[in-house]
Amino acid sequence: MTTTKGRFFTFEGIDGCGKSTQLSRVADTLQTMGRDILVTREPGGPPISEKIREILISPDNKQMHPETECLLYLAARAQHVKEVIKPAMDKGQIVLCDRFEQATFAYQGYGRSLDMPFLKEINKFASGGIVPDITFIFDIPVELSQQRLSVIGKGKDRMESEGAQFFEKVRTGYLEAARAAPEKIRLLDGGKGMDELTEEVLRVITSF
Repeated sequence: MTTTKGRFFTFEGIDGCGKSTQLSRVADTLQTMGRDILVTREPGGPPISEKIREILISPDNKQMHPETECLLYLAARAQHVKEVIKPAMDKGQIVLCDRFEQATFAYQGYGRSLDMPFLKEINKFASGGIVPDITFIFDIPVELSQQRLSVIGKGKDRMESEGAQFFEKVRTGYLEAARAAPEKIRLLDGGKGMDELTEEVLRVITSF
């Protein structure tokens, strides 16, 4: 791992799991505690990565091949790490990121059935050796995910338009990752109350 002065925490899970809400709540609490926080997301962050995001999520690009999708995500990550994440950590900031490497392994590895060892190798290249201190995975059943998204009522992007079978594979990927690395990945019940989940996350982060 590349040596930095800051900390890096990532928030993961299938759509509707509550990760973005928890990230925002945790960031607000840490800022009130006087911590220097940077909030970012994947795909996205710097302008180049945000432009790649537009390509990735556009419903107009349904013909995109899994290999193209994978390489675009990793291109966005490479720019994100070099332009945003690593500089922030070098300054001693606490970086909170909505999705990172585990999304690649779950969505492109399990969801798209791309070769996992290959994904891990090219992710190392894209991330430049930066790995999260802790990844929080908020787990919910796919049925609950779809219910929550329907309540929100926003139009589905290219990834959100995938069927339940795809998201079952993605969820399996997240669960397998948590089982394989409990020291680096905290699996949380996304069905719990928001306050309880926020407290759980803050307990872990403040231990650092």
